[in-house]
Amino acid sequence: MTILVTGGAGYIGSHTVLQLLMGGDKVVVVDNLDNSSETAIKRVQELAGERGKNLTFHKIDLRDKPALEKLFASQKFNAVIHFAGLKAVGESVQKPLMYYDNNLVGTIVLLEVMAAHGCKNLVFSSSATVYGWPKKVPCTEEFPIGATNPYGRTKLFIEEMCRDLYQSDKTWKIILLRYFNPVGAHQSGYIGEDPRGIPNNLMPFVQQVAVGRRNALTVFGSDYGTKDGTGVRDYIHVVDLADGHLAALAKLSDPSVGCEVYNLGTGKGTSVLEMVSAFEKASGKKIPLVMAARRPGDAETVYAETDKAERELKWKAKYGVDEMCRDQWNWASKNPYGYEAPTK
Repeated sequence: MTILVTGGAGYIGSHTVLQLLMGGDKVVVVDNLDNSSETAIKRVQELAGERGKNLTFHKIDLRDKPALEKLFASQKFNAVIHFAGLKAVGESVQKPLMYYDNNLVGTIVLLEVMAAHGCKNLVFSSSATVYGWPKKVPCTEEFPIGATNPYGRTKLFIEEMCRDLYQSDKTWKIILLRYFNPVGAHQSGYIGEDPRGIPNNLMPFVQQVAVGRRNALTVFGSDYGTKDGTGVRDYIHVVDLADGHLAALAKLSDPSVGCEVYNLGTGKGTSVLEMVSAFEKASGKKIPLVMAARRPGDAETVYAETDKAERELKWKAKYGVDEMCRDQWNWASKNPYGYEAPTK
């Protein structure tokens, strides 16, 4: 198959592109490199060996309709995996219009161009943020959805757009994947997460402390009603997550698929302190902690119910917290400054 991957130079995108290539697919990546690096694409090509020749990259912003039209006119795609989007919660609160413009307008243009060229198979990268503050856990796909910040709302609105699109035209096949907390890296340590500026998630912060780029990890909230007082999340290995996308693509060929939603997580909650302790064990580094107040908008405990994905996608997370931390440290120790060398 020939698969178009938007945002394929990003963290989850690059790992998924590699799995697609290894599975024998041709992959075309479009990315505006706003929050990613072309180095990731080059490294994916190298890791794929002989199959790396099946990867092409175009620097395109999805809001640039003529450029996207030209790409779709030049070749036929069997399906699109849509990762491209801005994803920093804090930044979305400060710059909501930037998020709505990038994430929503980019997706609308993509869907219009797909429809015009008869490519109606889509896997969309949604997020567990659409569960807002769940009243109970684990989160099932049937939970009411609502978001607590502009970033989360863009994911929610795009899900709704996809449902409306399918209602209007039943020839679409759409799978919405709600991810929990991706961590880890490819076992080669050659590709991994490389956030620009201040990280938004726990593990890149931990990693930057471990390699000496930061002095300590700030833990937000130590008085939650959890086993050790810190927030509990469902962490999933990025390679498991990538495999979930391959399972979703395979599912698109099932005639019964309309617009479906699946959680991708491990179904287990791990606290911040448990995660830090597993990383210390993997890296042999001590991570100094600074305890701080809860962050507004943070939920206490969020983890996935994964039965539906196991049953219908025949997919289940294989890796645990120890492997996630081992692979994250392998990437961090080999690439302490991510893809770019530190600026002097």
